[in-house]
Formats: sequence, C-alpha cells, structure tokens
Amino acid sequence: MKIIQLSERPSLKRSIDHGTDEQKVAVMNILTDMKKNGDQALKTYTKQFDNVELDNLLVSEKETVAAYEKVDEKTIQIIREARENIYDFHKRQVQQSWMTTKVDGTILGQKVTPLDAAGVYVPGGRAAYPSTILMNVVPAQVAGVSRIVMTSPPQKDGSLNPVVLVTAAELGVKEIYKVGGAQAIAALAYGTETISSVDKIVGPGNIFVALAKQHVFGIVDIDMIAGPSEIVVLADDRANPVYIAADLLSQAEHDPLSSAVLVTTSEAVARTVAEEVENQLSTLPKREIAKQAISNHSVIYIAEHLTEAIQAVNELAPEHLEVMIQDPWTHLAKIRHAGAIFIGEHSSEPVGDYFAGPNHVLPTNGTARFSSPLTVEDFTKKSSIISYTKDALERDADKIAAFARLEGLEAHARAVEKRLEETDGKEKRKP
Repeated sequence: MKIIQLSERPSLKRSIDHGTDEQKVAVMNILTDMKKNGDQALKTYTKQFDNVELDNLLVSEKETVAAYEKVDEKTIQIIREARENIYDFHKRQVQQSWMTTKVDGTILGQKVTPLDAAGVYVPGGRAAYPSTILMNVVPAQVAGVSRIVMTSPPQKDGSLNPVVLVTAAELGVKEIYKVGGAQAIAALAYGTETISSVDKIVGPGNIFVALAKQHVFGIVDIDMIAGPSEIVVLADDRANPVYIAADLLSQAEHDPLSSAVLVTTSEAVARTVAEEVENQLSTLPKREIAKQAISNHSVIYIAEHLTEAIQAVNELAPEHLEVMIQDPWTHLAKIRHAGAIFIGEHSSEPVGDYFAGPNHVLPTNGTARFSSPLTVEDFTKKSSIISYTKDALERDADKIAAFARLEGLEAHARAVEKRLEETDGKEKRKP
C-alpha cells in the first residue's frame, strides 16, 4: 500500500464514475421498452442478460420448500439470530405520530404513515447475499410496510440461490420475482402485467441497477445511489496491525473499485500494516479483486497528531470507520462524518455487516457528510396536521393575508379574509 504523509496529501475526495454514456443509453432504452412492453420485455432481457428463459417470473411455494432442503440447520439458525438482532435495533427507531393543542384550541401535529409497498433488489447470479435481504426487509417490516416485493436475477438453471429463498421465507416475504438488472428496477417502478409497482426501491446492484434507480427516482423513492464499498481505519501506535490489515482487506475484496484507507499517527504502524496487507493478500480467494482495490484506490496516511487524523477522517466521510485509538469514546464527538462507526479492536467491520443489528446500507463516496444509514424512517412518510379554531384564525388572519400579499398571492389572502367576512355577516344577522 502507498504510504503518504497527511500534510503532503492531495485532495482526499474520491472521484467515482457514475456510468459511461453507452451504459446510460442502454439503461434508458431498457426503461423505455419496459414501460411499453412489460412482462414480455422483462422475459426478453432475462434471456438476453441471464441466459434464462422463464415462463413464470414469480417464485413458487414449491421452490421455497425445495430451498429449505438444501440449506443446513446451522445456517438457518444464524439467519434467525441475525434477524432478531437487526429487528431489536430497528424497533428503537420507530417514530410515533404526535399532536399538540394550544390554549385557543388550535391543534398541530404530525402523522406518521408507513409506505404501502417497497421493492427490495437483491444482487444474484454467482453469489448469494442474504444479509442484503435482512438489512432491507427488516426495517420495512418494522415500519409497517404491508407489501414487500423482492427481485433477484436467476441462476443459470432459472432458480434463485437456496439461501436467498430461505432468508426471504424466514422474513415472511412471499412476493419474489426471478428478475434482475435495470429491467427489474423498471418493473418495480412502472409495474408490469405480473408485477405491481411499488412506492420505494431499495437494495444494491451493479452500475446498470444504479443508473436505473437514479432515473426512476421521482416516480418512486429510492434509498441511495451507492458507490463501491469503502473503509477507513483511524489508529494510533497501540493499534494491532494484523487486525487493521484484515479489516482493510475485508472491504477490498468487494470490488476492484473499493477503497481501504488507514489514517494513523504512527509511522511504525503504517509500515507494519503495509507489510501485513501483502502477507494476508497472498492467501485470499479473491486476491485479484482485492489487489486491484489496494493498488489503485487504497492508501495509508500518516498524521502528525490525532487532531489532524480526525480532520482527515471527517473530510473522507467514509462508509465504514473503525476507531482503534486509546480512549476512543473521548474523541467520538469530534468524528462528525461516517456512515457507521466501529469502536475498539474487537468491533471488526463484518460484525456490523452481518450480525450486530445496525443497518449495513450506508452512504458512500463522501455522502456521509449529509446522509444516513437506511432506517425504519426511510419506509415511512409524514403528514402535517393543522386545525385552526375560529378565534385563532381571527387572531392571525391579518398577518396571514399580509404575508400572502407580500408574495403577490391575492387569492391566498382572500381565502382567509372570506372567512372573516362570513363570520361578520353571521354576527350581524343575530337577533
């Protein structure tokens, strides 16, 4: 890994390519075709991109039962325990509707309502991602979403990975479709003869999925446009280089574009970590992917002091931040920007990815400066409640009308004043 003095660094911001012109045109063509041709286009693209011909898009109950026969009981128990941890964390995020009453009888409040339907995209093909299902479905369920739809690209035999089906079944998801790519996003957004549209689409995917989500935003809501995975480790001279190297590689193996960064106040730790990364890299099954990420998108920064190191962390605003310094809780308030913060040497990033409970759908590419992990709140919407009494309106009417005329909106002003005229007329007609 490259080692750079933080004081000599260039800009810390990453530049991520959000698709070529050819990819954007391809996605637009798919979306247009999907709007026009629905199921037929969906089947055509599944044959073209996944080499699978499907008669039925919906996963049958028979397929789910068969999946349980292929997944061992230990795996099922791990999925169940992870589900409980994730549920326990997310249930604490639930917001309640509220009302407040003023002395004049005015009632103001906020009504919290779950979305009617959410679509969860789960990457598929050669790999299985049960954690994606857990992290996206559980908060939607806790929020009270009544219809949850899952889509995932089929394997070569036209089925979904058994672990994927078992995880969905353990969560009670019954509406599962064997489709992927931009065409699946289009189906969820626009609807087809078989798949009814949803209100929000969540879940990761390749560049075609990301571009499709970006385009349908506004027709439906989306979680975020996620970039390649990233990790930053903040360490001092007491941190364990073996742990640091292992955690950097845990993200590097995701994608050749993944970023793994160490910010440390110790030159000795920096050099030992660089050596340890090379040692551990040599035995990784996905070493070629990780090697590209380490060579092209990863770096070790040496800071003169902890204040400078924390400033760098805030500038990076990473998806995952591990804090391996003495008295980490003392410095936690100074860390302003990170999607998830892992404190202490035993809090390895995969603990949060799979099992602890907090959501692993996190902002990437510096967007932790202004955005948050996926939460229960993402699956709800809020309505304001306003109920004015006659006395309250009479008290505020002149100010409201004046404000409206300040903006040149005469009809707004009259809408309030008409009620005063009607009230005056009734008063005059009293015997």
